Amino acid sequence: MGAAPATPVAHSAPGDPQDALLAGLVAFMTKDTPSVQHVLDLVEPFLQKAAGLTAATVFELDSETGLLNPTARVGAAGGRDLLTAGKVFRMAAGAAPLVDGERMAIRLRIGGQTVGVLLLTGTDLTALRPETLSSLALHFATTLQGIAAEKQRQFLSHVSTTIRRLFEQGMAATSVEAAGRTLVTCSAEAFRSDFAALCLVDGDGNIRYVHSVGLPDGDTRFRHLIGSAATDSPVWRAISEGQPALVSDSTAAAVLTGGFVRTMGLKSYIAIPMMSGQGCVGMILCGDADRTRDWTSRDRILAEQLSVEGALIVDSAGMRQAAQAHVAQLSHQAFHDSLTGLPNRSYLLERAEHAVASAASTGGRVALMLLDLNGFKEVNDTAGHQAGDELLQQVAKRLLGTVRDNDVVSRLGGDEFAILLTHDPDEEIATRVAGRIVDRLREPFGIDGAQVRIGGSVGIALYPDDADAYDDLMRGADTAMYDAKRETKELGGGSRRAQRDAA
Repeated sequence: MGAAPATPVAHSAPGDPQDALLAGLVAFMTKDTPSVQHVLDLVEPFLQKAAGLTAATVFELDSETGLLNPTARVGAAGGRDLLTAGKVFRMAAGAAPLVDGERMAIRLRIGGQTVGVLLLTGTDLTALRPETLSSLALHFATTLQGIAAEKQRQFLSHVSTTIRRLFEQGMAATSVEAAGRTLVTCSAEAFRSDFAALCLVDGDGNIRYVHSVGLPDGDTRFRHLIGSAATDSPVWRAISEGQPALVSDSTAAAVLTGGFVRTMGLKSYIAIPMMSGQGCVGMILCGDADRTRDWTSRDRILAEQLSVEGALIVDSAGMRQAAQAHVAQLSHQAFHDSLTGLPNRSYLLERAEHAVASAASTGGRVALMLLDLNGFKEVNDTAGHQAGDELLQQVAKRLLGTVRDNDVVSRLGGDEFAILLTHDPDEEIATRVAGRIVDRLREPFGIDGAQVRIGGSVGIALYPDDADAYDDLMRGADTAMYDAKRETKELGGGSRRAQRDAA
């Protein structure tokens, strides 16, 4: 805890070494915030003189797991140390210290709770007076309790900061992938791990998305895992029921050759399930490549909380993603023809008005062409509406093949289409496009195994040559289309340009 090393006073304190020990403890504890090792280093010379001490270990009791973990030691550890220390729990809480040969196990209690065990090894331990042992137990228990309280405070602060950041960033995520990236980044920082990876699975249980943290070559390491079954991995199977897996030494764990653990070269790792209302949708894997790591009960608590809070983030992001997709679908339906998928009249109006306004401000040109199919009614009447629908869908594909990406092909209704050219087209370009359209429509269509032939009549109107506004442009193209239809007797059709009204 940052205290200076204890100053031994055994050689200068007069009288009984046990009295000197008690005085030294009081002086030390009132002026320092010690660590357990500091306290043990302080008492060692006194106990050597008073009881022939050869070794001592302080075990901290993990309240979550019930395990004893060595937290400070002087001298060499004995093979039976942990076994002897554990025997004190078979005795009453207020019982005298347990003596087992040259070992003495002292239960460390404070506030009615056991916080650890002090294990002493020496040649004359029975010489220690009850008040000396009680004072030793109290000082070690107080130190353990203080350190545990500080660890808990730091842990709660760390968890609070991690969860707050997770929510601040995660609630802005608009997709499950974005939520997962936030979760894996927060998890890597929370556990202070070298590397981390996220994998998401599809409805069939196959890995569909991977994102990594800390790897110099990024996600390219995991390309071979995309499309593979998540259940092939023992790590995935270990967490698929919703509980994190904490592995201190990956060499002793069941992992998949070529899987995440081996690909990242992790020696220890934590695997956290990403849960949603539909079950486990992914996995977060955090770990270290240069060392094994003894994960604690606090690490497990943090992993469980990240899994729970992460589920809220993932589900919320999934709902936002679904809502956005629904809005996009409604928007598409509002501005597109359901049969052909082409933009509809409303979309055309919006784009054409914008194109005319832009051309007016820049001195550019716009061309609008209206197309009416020749012979479509006969196909519809003889082959049926289903054949007619299929024919319209094929016509739409051919029309899209005759224009550039920024031009607009729209279905106005029935067998009438519009083509808006926006890249400053002149009469020559518009006429050439119209000619391509007529030629493509003359080619036979395959409908239900039979060949069908139709044609098309195209009317062309140019802004600003033939019209001053969109409405006039539409009327001009419409008139030109019907003129082309009347003048072209054959099925193949043709095109005609609008004439500006001299009036």
